[in-house]
Amino acid sequence: MSAVIPGTSLALHPDRFPDPADDLPADRDAGRAVLAGGCFWCVEAVYDALDGVDSVVSGYIGGDADSATYEAVCGGHTGHAEAVEVRYGPRKVRFGELLKLFFSVAHDPTQKDRQGNDRGPQYRSAIFPVDDDQERVARAYIKQLESAGAFTAPIVTTLESGHVFFPAEDYHQDFARRNPRQPYIQHVAKPKLDKLHAAFPDMLKD
Repeated sequence: MSAVIPGTSLALHPDRFPDPADDLPADRDAGRAVLAGGCFWCVEAVYDALDGVDSVVSGYIGGDADSATYEAVCGGHTGHAEAVEVRYGPRKVRFGELLKLFFSVAHDPTQKDRQGNDRGPQYRSAIFPVDDDQERVARAYIKQLESAGAFTAPIVTTLESGHVFFPAEDYHQDFARRNPRQPYIQHVAKPKLDKLHAAFPDMLKD
């Protein structure tokens, strides 16, 4: 894993990103989202900081159970993406808000099969909807961001339904929180967290 400057394709400052025009009401929200945006250590760190998020698990999705290991996925041939499973309370944080942070803070959705120098389909930008409602909202928000000119390059995020999420090995969980001085965390996760704190302070846990 190598360093990446987050948000290099942003045309709008994160706090200028539009709220989704279409979102899920609390009583129809699954309270579970699976998102892939490069190294799962860094995406996990962003969502773990949010008020209303109950848990964030790093893992693999898009391939089979037998190849859902870090060693295999790193080869880039298993079909998996590094992803996070976010469990949240819909009455505190909406699915659309998770998407807004996914696109504005957590990664650069204009980079295909990579994030910075982390290259390969395992680092792709993808949303794995858990139901048809999530897919509809995610698809609509991508179109909304494109219409708003939020990025200087096309959004390449894929929507991939029907896949099983497999938790990663224990040593990957809470990696950024447990290893704040690790060089990759300092160079990649910390700038994202700094951006999150600057743009969305009202969304953070106490």
